[in-house]
Amino acid sequence: MSLTIPQNPLLVGEGLPPFDNIQPQHVVPGIHQLLETLNQELETLEARVQPSWEDLVEPLTRIEERLRWSWGIISHLMGVKNSSELRDAYESVQPALVKFSSRLGQSRPLYRAFKQLQEGNGWTTLDLAQRRIVEAAIREAELSGVGLEGSTKERFNEIQQSLAELSTKFSNHVLDATKSFSLTLSTPEDIEGLPPSLLALSAQAAQEAADEDEQEFQEQAQAAGPWRITLDYPSYVPFLQHSRRRDLREQVYRAFVTRAASGEWDNQPIIERTLELRQEMAQILGYATYAELSIARKMAPSVAAVEQLMEELRRASYDAAVKELADLQNFAQAKRAAEAEDLKQWDVPFWAERMREEQYGLNDEELRPYFPLPQVLEGLFGLAHQLFGVTITPADGTAPVWHSDVRYFQVADEGGQVIAHFYLDPYSRPSEKRGGAWMDECVNRGKFGTVIRLPVAYLICNQSPPVAGKPSLMTFREVETLFHEFGHGLQHMLTQVDYPGAAGINNVEWDAVELPSQFMENWCYHRDTLLTLARHYETGAPLPEKLYQRLLLARNFMTGSAILRQVNFGWLDLELHHRYRADGEETIWDVRDRFAAKTMVLKPLPEDASLCSFGHIFAGGYAAGYYSYFWAEVLSADAFAAFEDAGLEDETAIAETGRRFRNTVLAMGGSCHPMEVFKSFRGREPSTAALLRHRGLSTAA
Repeated sequence: MSLTIPQNPLLVGEGLPPFDNIQPQHVVPGIHQLLETLNQELETLEARVQPSWEDLVEPLTRIEERLRWSWGIISHLMGVKNSSELRDAYESVQPALVKFSSRLGQSRPLYRAFKQLQEGNGWTTLDLAQRRIVEAAIREAELSGVGLEGSTKERFNEIQQSLAELSTKFSNHVLDATKSFSLTLSTPEDIEGLPPSLLALSAQAAQEAADEDEQEFQEQAQAAGPWRITLDYPSYVPFLQHSRRRDLREQVYRAFVTRAASGEWDNQPIIERTLELRQEMAQILGYATYAELSIARKMAPSVAAVEQLMEELRRASYDAAVKELADLQNFAQAKRAAEAEDLKQWDVPFWAERMREEQYGLNDEELRPYFPLPQVLEGLFGLAHQLFGVTITPADGTAPVWHSDVRYFQVADEGGQVIAHFYLDPYSRPSEKRGGAWMDECVNRGKFGTVIRLPVAYLICNQSPPVAGKPSLMTFREVETLFHEFGHGLQHMLTQVDYPGAAGINNVEWDAVELPSQFMENWCYHRDTLLTLARHYETGAPLPEKLYQRLLLARNFMTGSAILRQVNFGWLDLELHHRYRADGEETIWDVRDRFAAKTMVLKPLPEDASLCSFGHIFAGGYAAGYYSYFWAEVLSADAFAAFEDAGLEDETAIAETGRRFRNTVLAMGGSCHPMEVFKSFRGREPSTAALLRHRGLSTAA
């Protein structure tokens, strides 16, 4: 029996998603019914459209928001609750969804109405945010192929369909390849050097894989094994950092860098086809390369400007990275390590961790007990109150969730008025949840009549889960990641724009959208903030001053290598989308090697196929845009420098500067160009000086 509209939770169309009722079988009938309805509404709008805000933008927004609500839920569940049933349903309806999106983007009646609105008398009645939304709609229509005809239009739409399917396959292949590998350890020699937190996590993973009795696990498994190492970050990273078994480190490393590079999950053909289709699409639209098409939507003025930034950062970091590797080799030699003469990729994390421990008296295991998730959240929310005047409190039980680990919170302003909500899904679940961390929109802010619809965000992390009765004890990097995603969430939740098309992160150029997230990471090193959120999970004792000072000293440990690594990713991404051609003389691996020659000190293994798991650019929104992290870091570092200038020890100055940041960067969203937003906060255009200073490379620039 087919599902009727009242029975299908995906057709509610507003409010919080009813995650407790949504099942994969709702997807196909729900989306087909929704698209049928929206097609009818679009046809009606096209027949009656007038070039005014009320008769064009508002009804179009209602169509877009209905689609965003239902499809957003499905896309979200693909990331956090993936299953074969959901995949099948998603792939079944994706072509119809892409077809409707193309139909919407290529609507000539709507495009003509937008152009008439821009050129007519009504333009002067629009505020700046409305004008920017109209301008963005015109640009997006042109980049969506609104001017195409006949067979060219058909080909363009075929490419759109193919790219959507390839992106989904790429992501699924990475997830499947990641969870297909495991290394079972069973002897004391196998686990030599592994910290207690990893032993507990890997014992729990082994127990779950074997479906053993929970009580037996609690009493025996952590001490006696077996232990299961996976390619999920909370397992993979500490294993490479701490395992004294070089042969096992090599095995795990090679598995990681060859994920989705062979067999049924081989992503290499998908990469090559994706690059080919993106290039063809760009040329159809009149751009020489896909990178130029991508830049048309960005803050950066040109591909050349991005390459100039990449080269500036490469020059600033390369010599430092060379010295760092030499220092690491000397350190290993001093320890009489057999591998010291020929350090490999799987040796660098291990010896870097030993060197950091010795130089700074600091290791992640010593820090973990001071970062239980509940205490970190309390400190983070306290900082948000100090900076932005908002109060965040739990609202668990008031919203359906997709997993029992998920939390729900409300955000209130200075007057106690609730202004936003957010979900937090903090823990790694390798069997169903993709890796990494992200923020996404659940509900956008908007004003409909006299009613303000409050924004709701998803904050997703993949940190170590609670193990053996202990809370989630976070690494410092996991703390930084949580702050990062919370920064994205703040821009979504504290927006004051009432038009969904420019509220929060909407209509913000991609290479500026990382500004609030990277800005928030700086507070992890702010003394008052850190000593508030870092308290021992058993005793409640604050992080000792000596550990805080060691954290500060270690902040820029191996910083040249870290910057160079990101430069490599960003520049390689740009090159693949700008100069590489599928029918040219170079393969994608030739391009990888060519850029490795100038952006990597330790060259990649011949079999390194990390591009096959580079989801940011082949299954996400960062194609020809991975450089955005650095472009935005210039902005975020300079923004944090405003707090340094005001005085980080002056609570009044911090609060005043924080309110100004809230009222500009966080409030204005996509209502005006990011450069204007930045200047409204900082009073001038940004400089790279603060970034290099924060990274400890100011003298190398």
